[in-house]
Amino acid sequence: MRALSKTNASRSLAAVREQAAHCRDCPLWKNATQTVFGAGPRAARIVLVGEQPGDQEDRAGEPFVGPAGRLLDRALTDAAVDRKATYVTNAVKHFKFEPRGKRRIHKKPNELEISACHQWLEREIELIHPALIVALGATAARAVFGRATAVEKNRGHVIPGAQAKTALAADVLVTVHPSFLLRVPDEDRAAAYERFVHDLKLIRPYAS
Repeated sequence: MRALSKTNASRSLAAVREQAAHCRDCPLWKNATQTVFGAGPRAARIVLVGEQPGDQEDRAGEPFVGPAGRLLDRALTDAAVDRKATYVTNAVKHFKFEPRGKRRIHKKPNELEISACHQWLEREIELIHPALIVALGATAARAVFGRATAVEKNRGHVIPGAQAKTALAADVLVTVHPSFLLRVPDEDRAAAYERFVHDLKLIRPYAS
């Protein structure tokens, strides 16, 4: 895969962002406020991939700005990784939810929605050309690998690009989505968080 210059990548990402804003390849656009595209430096060596935007992300138009995003920021800081040096995005670019009173409750995207959105993830990664992709959770892992991938079985180590056998040509780290930690029982949360930080520490060699 040929890496683009920083200027060309920036222009190309802007074009892809504009195209994604008008995507109608699955029904999720009908209820979402807007497409939530990736954000971060165009020359990032690390791309973090989540599942989909949440309620706050859908309103703001930026990925990982809600509770899970704040937890991710804290974990990256504790792992000595600068979030500003990473590019963050999602496997699915529209918020999928069901109304419950005045609240909008997250619903997991299905295979059709993940597949329909894969073109945008693939083009982001192709343009950025990262050394490492971090798949945060099962949906992200499904999108990155192109198949169902067990998080617990594959977390805790970096999978070399050749072994990962993805179409995205980068090493891959699989770990949980930070929203998972928000649902862990109080008595187990500290240990789960420390394990998440331990996973993220594996990013550091790629950040230099």
